[in-house]
Amino acid sequence: MGNDTAETHMTDVDIAIVGGGPAGLSAALALVRARRSVIVIDGGQPRNRFAPHMHGVLGHDGLPPAELLRLGRAEVEGYGGMFISGEATTASVGRDGIRVAVEGRAVRARRLLVATGLRDELPDIDGLREQWGRGVVVCPYCDGWERRNGVIGIVATSPQSVEQAQLLRQWSDRIVYFVNGVGDPDDEATRRLLARGIRIERRAIARIRTDRDDRLTGVELVGGSVVEVGAVFTGPTMHPRDELLLALGAATTEARGMRWVAVDADGRTSIPGVWAVGNVVDPRANVPVSLGAGALIAGAINAGLVDEDVAAALDPAREPQAGRSPGSSGGSLSVKEARSN
Repeated sequence: MGNDTAETHMTDVDIAIVGGGPAGLSAALALVRARRSVIVIDGGQPRNRFAPHMHGVLGHDGLPPAELLRLGRAEVEGYGGMFISGEATTASVGRDGIRVAVEGRAVRARRLLVATGLRDELPDIDGLREQWGRGVVVCPYCDGWERRNGVIGIVATSPQSVEQAQLLRQWSDRIVYFVNGVGDPDDEATRRLLARGIRIERRAIARIRTDRDDRLTGVELVGGSVVEVGAVFTGPTMHPRDELLLALGAATTEARGMRWVAVDADGRTSIPGVWAVGNVVDPRANVPVSLGAGALIAGAINAGLVDEDVAAALDPAREPQAGRSPGSSGGSLSVKEARSN
């Protein structure tokens, strides 16, 4: 492996991974231990960066998310994995591999794994964003235990938010469902909520209330009345950070009312040599799921490279096909162009 010229700063590797969160690092660790050359391009904006702790991660329950990433990076580097800090701006697929540009540098790889995660769009309520990851959270399995038996508010973002309220009833029998103008339950949903003692609050929300120590204490309604709660759960609108994949022309699919880049069970996209894992293609992928998915997909990527290595050994004159199937035209767009399409 090496660099082409000082001017281009080209680095050749077996696998380039864009995204250094749990999924990307898990895949990187498996691949470097398989003696593959790996470079991870990471912009340093993990989805759970607002949370002081993470839960439900076997052996690491309660660990700060940033500490898991620090440990993971150190493990990958210990096996020779490389890192570039920055955002991947373009990618292109050609007969000589997949090229990724990142802030003045370029990487050429036989395979590209995109693990860029997603961005949460929160309800536009005064004070809610400031509490995100602490007093305002999304995942009952990640944060429900710490809020058990307390008063829990659910701020609806769609009619489907009633399902979140029913789920959280497992952790507390003091649940307040705030309709928030968008999640008004129908008659059947209302009957089901009331049957489990879940309070329905239809008055409009004014702001999230906190105390002098910046701890969430309640939800203030328009008119001034306050509903005291110890935590708020809500379902943000999720936006996958899939611009790099869309720029390459990856096929998409509809799921849960949104568009996602389509992948098979092994994480393959429709672009030869390009894979995706974690929240960028699966909104359900919390930290444990992402860790497992990264390791699983790393095995599939390595198996494909082994097949390619065997084919090259059988036919030394065979032209390299890294990242491109015969007859594929390839292509690239900038991330900015992909967003506008």
